[in-house]
Amino acid sequence: MQAGIGENGFAPINEKVEGDGKSPTGIFELGKLFTYLDSADTKMAFQKTTAEDKWIDDPESENYNRYLQGETDAQSYENLLLKSDAYKYCMVIEYNTNPVVKGKGSAIFFHLNKTGNESTAGCVAITEENMLRVLKWLDPKSNPHIIMGNKDELLSGLRL
Repeated sequence: MQAGIGENGFAPINEKVEGDGKSPTGIFELGKLFTYLDSADTKMAFQKTTAEDKWIDDPESENYNRYLQGETDAQSYENLLLKSDAYKYCMVIEYNTNPVVKGKGSAIFFHLNKTGNESTAGCVAITEENMLRVLKWLDPKSNPHIIMGNKDELLSGLRL
C-alpha cells in the first residue's frame, strides 16, 4: 500500500525536530482515532472531531504535542476538523508523546490523502479506501504499532 510521508523524507533515528518536514523513524504505538463521523468500522477507540479539537504544535506551550479541546494560548496548533477530508480519519502516531520533549516534533498523525503518495509535513497519509481497510483490521488488544523509516536505518538502529 502506498503512503505519503514527510516532504523531506524520514529523519534519522532520534533526529526529528519540529518543522523539519520529516517523518520520524522508529516503531510507534497507534493511539486514538479522531473522525468527522458519528461512527467508524473499527475496534480502535475513536472520538468524533469538533471545531474545538486541536493538537498543540507550539514548542513554547505547556501543552506541546498534546490534544486540547477549546481555547488555548498556544501560538500554533493543528485544527483537527479541517475543511478538507485529510483528517476525516486521523489516528495519533504516538511519537514524542510520553515523555514529550519540546522541539522534537509534534502532531504526527496517520491520516488521509487523495492518492496515497502525496507528501506531508511529517505524518503518514494513505487513501480513504486503504484507511478503511486498516481501521477494520486494527485491534487494540493486539497493541498495534506502526514501523516508520527506511529499511537500512531501521535494521541498523532498531531492535525489531
